[in-house]
Amino acid sequence: MRWSWLPWRFLIRRAARAHGFLDPLALIARLQRFAQPSEVSEPIELLRAGVVFHARGLINTRVIQHNLDWVWPYWIERQFDPASDAFLPRAFSVTHVNLTHRNWTAVGQPDHAGLPIVDPRGLVTPFYDGPSLDAWVLGDDGERLYPSRETHASQYVDLDDDGAVVTEVVRNGLRLLARAVVRRESGRAVLELHYEARAQSGGHLALALRPYNPEGVSFVHHAVLGEDARGWRVDGEWDVRFDTAADRHYVSDYRHGDVAIHLDDPDAASVADCDTGLATAAALFRIEPGGVRRLAVRVPLKEADATAAEGDWRESLAGTARLTVPDARVRFLYDNALRTVMLHTVEDCYPGPYTYKRFWFRDAAFIVHALLHAGLTARARRMLGLFPERQHRTTGYFHSQDGEWDANGEAMWILARYHEVTGEALPESWLQALRRGGRWIARKRTEPGGGTAHAGLLPAGFSAEHFGPNDYYYWDDYWSVAGLEAAAGVLEGHGDGERARAFRDEAGDLRDTLERCHERDAERLGRPLVPASPYRRMDAGAVGALVAGYPLRLLPACDARLLGTADWLMDNARVHGGFFQDMIHSGINAYLTLHLAQVLMRAGDPRCHELMRVVAGLATPTGQWPEAIHPRTLGGCMGDGQHVWAAAEWLVYLRDAFVREEGERLVLASGVPPQWFAAGEPMSFGPTPTRFGPVTVDIRPATGHNGAVEVCWQAEWRRRPEGVDIAPAGVASVRARAEDGAATLQWRAPA
Repeated sequence: MRWSWLPWRFLIRRAARAHGFLDPLALIARLQRFAQPSEVSEPIELLRAGVVFHARGLINTRVIQHNLDWVWPYWIERQFDPASDAFLPRAFSVTHVNLTHRNWTAVGQPDHAGLPIVDPRGLVTPFYDGPSLDAWVLGDDGERLYPSRETHASQYVDLDDDGAVVTEVVRNGLRLLARAVVRRESGRAVLELHYEARAQSGGHLALALRPYNPEGVSFVHHAVLGEDARGWRVDGEWDVRFDTAADRHYVSDYRHGDVAIHLDDPDAASVADCDTGLATAAALFRIEPGGVRRLAVRVPLKEADATAAEGDWRESLAGTARLTVPDARVRFLYDNALRTVMLHTVEDCYPGPYTYKRFWFRDAAFIVHALLHAGLTARARRMLGLFPERQHRTTGYFHSQDGEWDANGEAMWILARYHEVTGEALPESWLQALRRGGRWIARKRTEPGGGTAHAGLLPAGFSAEHFGPNDYYYWDDYWSVAGLEAAAGVLEGHGDGERARAFRDEAGDLRDTLERCHERDAERLGRPLVPASPYRRMDAGAVGALVAGYPLRLLPACDARLLGTADWLMDNARVHGGFFQDMIHSGINAYLTLHLAQVLMRAGDPRCHELMRVVAGLATPTGQWPEAIHPRTLGGCMGDGQHVWAAAEWLVYLRDAFVREEGERLVLASGVPPQWFAAGEPMSFGPTPTRFGPVTVDIRPATGHNGAVEVCWQAEWRRRPEGVDIAPAGVASVRARAEDGAATLQWRAPA
């Protein structure tokens, strides 16, 4: 209590001015004028994450630019190279962070939470936010192959080998092939690294311990080579085991520079110590002239990362929806995305293996949506079972970050969606969470009177951070409508008709409020458009309004405002064909491009095919999408380098391309592009859960019909849809009855 009596504002101002700084309180007040007044200026969780991110950036600033003779990770080699498109001047940059090649790929097992990551040149980070392991080839002729310094490399994911990431780099008679994979050994997960090195003139394969990862410096204070010369103990916490003894071994510390500088020194050492935390070590293995040297390395992952339920990839993928199309790239991206969402839904639902290895309701809703569509209903249930634990029992707020008013609608919608597609009765804890969540929305809405443009909407908040500063975002309101309506349907089916009616009335009132807002928007913007909020002009943030069409389907497929907004974004917010988010992300967004494609597909607009091809083309060689893509380097420029929300959207888009629900009807083949029809090969998707029951769709050329295909569907109906529409975008649709099981579609006019 006594501390609260002190004149803090006066003391802060006086201290700042005494040291020649701006008045921080006045600066904050000025900054707040650029956003709508809100009870939460910015979620503390984001501030905390930003502080950690830039703290590393400060360390990078002090270390990297003064030590450019070190062998640094790929992003640093490119970003600090003045000849590269990735080069960034450093003059007034307080922190040096990865803004050009935020790309990595997790390797793991489907029921193990440990997620080692591999960067585009094979640098492996075994543990979350830890140091890394790299491999180099040193020729006796003086030639050196440091993969991070090479502008070209081959990298891919081997889905037939537990999702191993394989990297190959070649330079002037030197070749390095690296394979990183996680295996299960006696119930424990182990990271296995397999290296194969060639040197025409002979030389050494070097395994190097590196005090950094794809974000920058990560400290190593102590590393010791075992007495058998077959492994390291690093900082007393983790082990690296070689399958053969090292022929030579070198260490260094920050004062003496990178160990790479000392690999020709006559004296070797077995212990690396560095008070600064920049210890480096390298174990060398002889390569005979013209020969091949192979090395296997094992890093046991933490036992605590294992879950009770364990199964290999084959067992875990059994029964999931399978995709067959005549495009091998699309098939690979689907299969890989399926594994990505599984790797990140073990102990919790994470939108990334590194930067975003934490929980948000927003990302979780989309990721669980993909799990459901892929048939991974048990895994989806396990993730949803964690939702009520994150809800405030007194207020009903689903809390992952302060000030994000979309969370309740998202949580309620996906809980109800699980019930809808599985037909299962929900446990009482879920029903209670729905009741509390709906009451929170009703209480949280602003007063309907007062004459303001936002009257009756949710308060101003940070919402999804890619929309801009705090505002009264329509995104939040549409999620609230969907959450209330979905919860009403569930509660009614579980015998709580009174609460269901109250939620439907609340949702109807919020719908009416949104209609009034959109009428005013159309008047001030001169045509039917939906901006990000009632106070915004049209900008890239308007992409949030598309949620009313996808995934929520609250507006009709051909709603003029929805399609007008989609057209505006197509014309004004694209780079390299993909949606470019100017705010915060400042990059091409795969998952938001697919939101736009979903709205167009639902409206029968063939431009959806173009957007799908763009997203496929933006995937990395390992089949991943960073959260935002740099328009010049095409590497990640923001967020996690392996963005699980993007992988989830790819799964859902392809599922919806074959089968989706539209009211009480099924719509088939609406996203199948003409090139796939023209290939004349069988296509299929399923089985996928729907509100009517599991459905599998098969498409094959119709016998004797030029330009015609037969679309077949098999289902285990819980209840029959009112009808089935076969409606590829840009093609005249065909209507059928659910019981028909097949229909013939003329996808082009006969020659």
